[in-house]
Amino acid sequence: MPAFSALRHAGSAEQAHIPGASGTRDTARPTPRPCRARLLAPQEATVTTTAHPLFNWSPGAVVFDCDGTLMDSERHWQDARGRAFRDFGLRTPSGFAERAKGVHYADCGRLMAESAHKPELTADLTTALLRHFLALVADDPVTMPGAVELVRSLSGRLPLAVASNCPAEVVEGSLERAGLREHFRYVVVPSTGPDGAVRPKPWPDVYATAARLCGVSPERALAVEDSLTGMESARRAGLRVVALGPRPHDAQAEHTEHADLWVPALHSPELLDWAASWAPTASGGDVE
Repeated sequence: MPAFSALRHAGSAEQAHIPGASGTRDTARPTPRPCRARLLAPQEATVTTTAHPLFNWSPGAVVFDCDGTLMDSERHWQDARGRAFRDFGLRTPSGFAERAKGVHYADCGRLMAESAHKPELTADLTTALLRHFLALVADDPVTMPGAVELVRSLSGRLPLAVASNCPAEVVEGSLERAGLREHFRYVVVPSTGPDGAVRPKPWPDVYATAARLCGVSPERALAVEDSLTGMESARRAGLRVVALGPRPHDAQAEHTEHADLWVPALHSPELLDWAASWAPTASGGDVE
């Protein structure tokens, strides 16, 4: 399965190169399909954490996850997994959605084959998974509640980046259709090559790379994540982490220490108030 890679600077057709990453492809972004992203209606939510110590700190850059954080594409991955399983006469195992959340699609294909006790189908399931997902996300891009407002409020004040396990064309296309791509300096996804690799989450590579490209040390950057896999990646890279959604209270709860702060959603009043207090960085956040 060919690897997808992108480390691209907004407004440029040049590939951004970093030490340890290799491989070049045509980086001119395709013209996005003429469709508009739907906005999910905000839900009433109450933050249980107030006067959090993290609120006394301001980041020098913010790095967002994409799936389930900026874009409501986790449901598309779930639908795509179900369709891929059915392509081969298989049933989706109980609880598989939680196991696969935030996992790189190639690793997900392997997990699908393992869970079905069909290791020989790894490549075929991976190909089917990606094919179905690309069709679903192109037809129905949806932003998460509060994503547009928060990103626009930060744009021009701080360097913003996206660190995702998704293929580059999925991230770029989704952000374009949502009207958000122009606000991000860089999109960082896993890449491979003979001289090294940017490994997928939970490895720290995508977040460490995003912080470096934004011109700040990892401890000066804030990650915004919805998956435990992504939280682990950001924490291992040295970023502080805001986690979205309900805090797990099951067997996965032991991994919740990767997050500094939990909020229900991007439109959480505490998160918005805190973000409004962040001082612009010396380098500014304008996308060049």
